Amino acid sequence: MVLRIERDHIRFKDIIKGRIKRDFKKYITQGEMIGRQDGRVVSIPVPQIDLPRFRHGKNQGGGVAQGDGEVGDATDAGQPGDGHGHAGDQPGQHLLEVDITLEELAQILGEELELPNIEPKGERQIQEEADRYTGIRTTGPESLRHNKRTFRRALKRQISTGTYDPRNPQIIPIKDDMRYRARRPTTSPRANAVIIYIMDVSGSMGDEQKEIVRIESFWIDTWLRHQYKELDIRYLVHDAAAREVDRHTFYHLRESGGTKISSAYQLLLKILDDEYDTNEWNIYPFHFSDGDNWGSGDTELCLKLLEERLVPDSNLFCYGQVESPYGSGQFLKDLRSHFKDEDKLATSNIPDKDGIYGSIKTFLGKGA
Repeated sequence: MVLRIERDHIRFKDIIKGRIKRDFKKYITQGEMIGRQDGRVVSIPVPQIDLPRFRHGKNQGGGVAQGDGEVGDATDAGQPGDGHGHAGDQPGQHLLEVDITLEELAQILGEELELPNIEPKGERQIQEEADRYTGIRTTGPESLRHNKRTFRRALKRQISTGTYDPRNPQIIPIKDDMRYRARRPTTSPRANAVIIYIMDVSGSMGDEQKEIVRIESFWIDTWLRHQYKELDIRYLVHDAAAREVDRHTFYHLRESGGTKISSAYQLLLKILDDEYDTNEWNIYPFHFSDGDNWGSGDTELCLKLLEERLVPDSNLFCYGQVESPYGSGQFLKDLRSHFKDEDKLATSNIPDKDGIYGSIKTFLGKGA
C-alpha cells in the first residue's frame, strides 16, 4: 500500500510539473511568487486537478444496451433548450496551491530556457572536506553492515577450518566475520560564488520597473543557487549615491532623486576589494536601471571602471535596462557600443514583464 501511495504521489508531482512547464512564461512574470517563498519551497497556484476515477452505482436503470426499445431505435438525447439559463449553484474552477522546491523550479527553468550548466572559471575554488563511506571496519551499526564483505569473510573462515560443505553450502557469519562501512574524510573542490544585485531607485524608476527587477532577481537567484553550493548575495541600490541594503529593503524600497551610476560601481569595487578575492570567488554583478544617467562624464567614468576592473574581475557582468514610462536613457546604447565583442558583459532590454523571460535567457544562457 505504501509503495502504491508513493507511486501515485510521484505521478501527481509529474502532472504538476507538466502544468507548470506548460504555463512557465506566465509563472515567470508573477511577482507574488516571491511572497510565496518559504525557505527552499515555493507555493505555486495551479488549476484544480481532478484525477478520473470510476464510481459504482446501484444499476437501477439497466446497464449498457439494456432497457426498452428495439434494435435501430435512436437514443434519447434530451430536449433542446432555448439557450437561456439561470444562475447556477455549482462552484467554478478553483486554484490549487502546490508546494515545489526551488531545486525543482531551477530544473524546470533550465529545461525551458535551455540553460547550460555553469563551469567555474580560473582558480576560484576552495577545498571542502566531506565524509564518505569508503572504509571498512569490524564494528558498527547493523544499518552499515557490508553484506558482501561479511559473507566473503565467513566463507574464508569456514573453508580454512574445514566446516564448509560444498554439498550443503551454508554460510553462517559469526561476530568476528562482521564487516561494516566506515567514514573516511575526503577533500573535493567546492566553487564559491557571489551575486551582487544593483538597482537604480531614482525617481525615473517607477514601481512597475522595480517590480520587474525583483521578479528577474528571484529567478536568477533560483538558477545560481542550483549551480553553486556556496552562494553569497549582496544588494546595492543607487540614485545619485549608492548604499548596501538587506534583501527585504531591496525588494520593498521606494526612493526618488537623480541617477549617478558610477556611485554604484565604485561601491561594488570596494566590496570586491575588501571581501572577495577574485582568485577564489565566481563573481556575478547584475545591474538594473532605466539607463538615464546623470551625464556623459559619469558614463565615461562607468565605462572606465567596467573596462579596467569590473568586467575582467567578473565571471559575467550583466546589465538590464528596464524601460521607463518617462523615457529610457542612453546607457544601454553606450555599453553596447563600447563593448561590442566582450563575452563577459551581457546586456538586455526589458520593455515590460513579458521581457523578463528573454532577459533571463540572455544573462544565464552563456553558462559563464
